[in-house]
Amino acid sequence: MKALPRLKFAHLPTPLEALPRLAEALGGPRLLVKRDDQTGLAFGGNKTRKLEFLVAEAQAQGADTLITAGALQSNHCRQTAAAAARFGFACTLILVGNEPEEPSGNLVLDRLFGAQVVWADKANRDALLQQTFERSRAEGRKPYLVPYGGSNSTGALGYVFAVEELLAQGPAPDWIVFASSSAGTQSGLVLGARLYSFPGKVLGISVDEPQDVLQAHVAGLASETSTRLGKRIDFSPDEILVNADYCASGYGVLTDGERQAIRLFAGREGLLLDPVYTGRAAAGMIDLIRKGFFRKDETVLFWNTGGQPAIFAAQYRDLLK
Repeated sequence: MKALPRLKFAHLPTPLEALPRLAEALGGPRLLVKRDDQTGLAFGGNKTRKLEFLVAEAQAQGADTLITAGALQSNHCRQTAAAAARFGFACTLILVGNEPEEPSGNLVLDRLFGAQVVWADKANRDALLQQTFERSRAEGRKPYLVPYGGSNSTGALGYVFAVEELLAQGPAPDWIVFASSSAGTQSGLVLGARLYSFPGKVLGISVDEPQDVLQAHVAGLASETSTRLGKRIDFSPDEILVNADYCASGYGVLTDGERQAIRLFAGREGLLLDPVYTGRAAAGMIDLIRKGFFRKDETVLFWNTGGQPAIFAAQYRDLLK
């Protein structure tokens, strides 16, 4: 594979742990968890793997400012702001929503890391992101645009190598299940599975996208990312496993499914999930187990992509309801 710029600051390899009490409660397959909530940067999370490559690229381009966008409680923005602080970049975040009277959750951390926040509506988020980038450049700065979710062919590389890491930790699971949204994590896992001959299946539980849209996005990004490592590998949408049965309520809307999943993981394993991503993915996995989707003799790995600070956000204070 080609040598690629990378800053190694994530705490890797992240632990691989069994979930015996959860498996017992569900009466299903053997369950494992990959603890990417412990990647070490600002409460951890999956974006840290992506930022090792994105920040290295920003440095290589001589940038002095990181600019990105996300939701009000964006885990990606929190980790980007932390990486900017660690490596001496200024940081501007375009956050969708209205500025709250009192910050909570990830927004508190964004402020602590010194990020400048620009508030946007969802409809003008992308336009405002580009305007902020152009204004920064016009003011004499050297901005680097970190894509939404860190999900481009640079960021996805983090999860290509995560598959190699997983396979070095022991026998391969039959399934990898995780939250999928902006396609970067799933694209990297899909490509990594191909490159490292992972024998199992990679199933993304959609957080907010229809199945066909997410399949097409992942296939395209996985194909594009492959060119960064050598010869292009073309993936088709029908190769990408996505379940979009659990996102009808909308992005960031807490349902009984997420509440129950969060409480079950906490009460059985002392493991915290977040309300938006891992909570929804875990709710989907639990429902699939109860429906008999996985065989009882299989091993299912839940990839915990982090996001716990959102538990403390004002809008999720009814978590125990």
